Amino acid sequence: MPVRTIDVRERVMAKNDELAAGVRTRLRAAGVPTFNLVSSPGSGKTLLLERTLADLGAELHIAVITGDVQTQNDADRLARHTDHLVQAVVTNGACHLDARQVETALDAIDLSDTDLLFIENVGNLVCPASWDLGEDAKIVLFSVTEGEDKPVKYPKMFREARVCVFTKMDLLAHVPFSVVRATGIALEVNPGLQFLYTSALRGDGMEEWYGFLRSQLRPVCAL
Repeated sequence: MPVRTIDVRERVMAKNDELAAGVRTRLRAAGVPTFNLVSSPGSGKTLLLERTLADLGAELHIAVITGDVQTQNDADRLARHTDHLVQAVVTNGACHLDARQVETALDAIDLSDTDLLFIENVGNLVCPASWDLGEDAKIVLFSVTEGEDKPVKYPKMFREARVCVFTKMDLLAHVPFSVVRATGIALEVNPGLQFLYTSALRGDGMEEWYGFLRSQLRPVCAL
């Protein structure tokens, strides 16, 4: 008998893209800009969000969907800084979030009372690069404690991202890391990348980050 091959991954990805398109339509209809934060583990996604929620919480209604492999520790940390719901998605070993998980998480979020949505993805620079979650853009975090050549090691993630946020800039004096070289390497991979330079711990560059977020808000249409 002839062998019949079924490309399961292709079918799964096609279904994910279909769901992501629905999520994107839903978020845009509600006027909620949505950013998928991606990075390697320990690059500072949660700390950046903690500071953002603490500083902008009185100005903007920010919702968060946060993914982790086994715990909801990150969600618990973020919930201390906001009155708005933080949706925890525990992937039970999966190395990324998918559109179905985001779709389900949105059911618990009041989008009519949301100005901005962050999706904090699982710490991984490989798997999340291939999965559309319905976001407006991926924002890749790049810690100065990592190698300068990270963009060429994980090119798809840096190509997929619209913004690169350098983190832990307060440690720059203590590590052999050249921001100029790292920026140049990232631009070789994605010439259209926008860069921000931050220390969420010390507050450096946070106003520029907040300025970027404010610039992405969608105006309320008059009835």
